[in-house]
Amino acid sequence: MLHNTTLLYGRKLGATDGEIGQVKDFYFDDMTWKLRYIVADTGSWLTGRQVLLSHHAFGPEAFGRVAGATDPLRVNLTRKQIEDSPSTDAHRPISRQFEDEYHRYYGYATYWQEGGAWSGASFPVVLAPPLPAGRPHHGHNQRDDVHLRSTKSTTGYSLHATDGEIGSVSGYIVDGETWEIRELVVETGHWYAGKTIYVATKNITRVSYDHSSVFVNLTKENVTETPPHEVAQTDAKQH
Repeated sequence: MLHNTTLLYGRKLGATDGEIGQVKDFYFDDMTWKLRYIVADTGSWLTGRQVLLSHHAFGPEAFGRVAGATDPLRVNLTRKQIEDSPSTDAHRPISRQFEDEYHRYYGYATYWQEGGAWSGASFPVVLAPPLPAGRPHHGHNQRDDVHLRSTKSTTGYSLHATDGEIGSVSGYIVDGETWEIRELVVETGHWYAGKTIYVATKNITRVSYDHSSVFVNLTKENVTETPPHEVAQTDAKQH
C-alpha cells in the first residue's frame, strides 16, 4: 500500500507499554530513497529531545498494518529503551557516526552492512557486532559520514525540468511494505493550472540542498502533459 507522508504526520506512536507521542517527520536516505527513521514528537514526556525510531523497530509491514486514520504505529520497544537511547540535536543533520551509536545501542544491523535483511520476525537477521572491551568508539572516518534528509525540510523544494523550473515538491509517496519513497508529489502551481502530479524518484538526477531544488530528466512538456494525479513520463516512455 502506498502512503503520502503528509497524511502520516501526526499519526500516534505506541511502544509496547504505552504511547510515546506522534509522527513529526521522516528521515530518508537520499541515495536509495529509503525511509530510515521516523522522528517522534514526544510532547511533554521527553521535552527538548528529538527521538528517532528506526524502521527496524517497526518491522517491514508497519505502514501496511495501518488501516484507519486513528490507528497508531506500534514499535517493538519499551518507553524506557526509547528514553535511554542516544540523543541527537534536532537542529543538526544525522551523521553516519550517530547512526553507528544508535544501531549499536539497540543491537540492530546497520543498513549499510552487507547481508542485513529482514527476518520473519520484526528484527533483522544480522546484528551489529559489539565494540571491543575498553575501546572507545569514534565512528567512521569523516568522509564516510552520511547526512540523511528530512521529508519536511525538503518539502517546498522547486522542481527543475531539463528546460526550466516547473513546480514544487509538496510530499512523498512511500511504499508501506518496503519503506521506499516511490514518487515525489509535485504541485505545478502557476506553471500549469495548479494541478498535482507525481514524479518517480528514478527520474531524479540530483538534489541541490544549497538551492532547495530537485532536478529531473523530464522536460517541462513532460510535466505539463501529465494528467492530474498521474506519474510523469519521459518522451521515450510515452512513445
